[in-house]
Amino acid sequence: MSDTQPPVMIAESDIRERVAELAGKISADYADKGELVLIGVLKGAFIFLADLARNLTIPRAIEFIAVSSYGTGSKSGAVRLVMDVRGSIEGRHVLIVEDIVDTGNTLGYLIGILESHNPASIRTCTLLHKANHTKVDIDIDYIGFEIGDEWVVGYGLDYAEQNRTLPYIGNVTPTD
Repeated sequence: MSDTQPPVMIAESDIRERVAELAGKISADYADKGELVLIGVLKGAFIFLADLARNLTIPRAIEFIAVSSYGTGSKSGAVRLVMDVRGSIEGRHVLIVEDIVDTGNTLGYLIGILESHNPASIRTCTLLHKANHTKVDIDIDYIGFEIGDEWVVGYGLDYAEQNRTLPYIGNVTPTD
């Protein structure tokens, strides 16, 4: 990867607008359900989760979960749990907040893990979705943007731990 900034694929202003729209829909859907537990999938979802949480108008709590399915490059591997949620989600409404759903393997795995904690409900929210690449049959309740098969960085997403803090979504070409 070069030292130049990746080209803009989704502008910062478009992300900001879409996150506000998603937060409005989520707030409406959970208006009468009590506190919603947002579970951010580390590392990629941390910026999206923060912006989404700030835009919600309902009571909410934040938890994190960490999984690994990529090494330092672009090759996908087996999904494994690195860090489970720390607080109890039993009997609570849960929203998994992901940066990107590609094959769906990670999200499917997470739903299975979190179901074992006996929440009242589990729904899903992702900033980006590669619909043509998804292999696992899962429902995604809230989608920010549909994208093609590009490798994307920025707004929490990285390639080999680079470009995670860009305020926009850019695309890069993996070198491995």
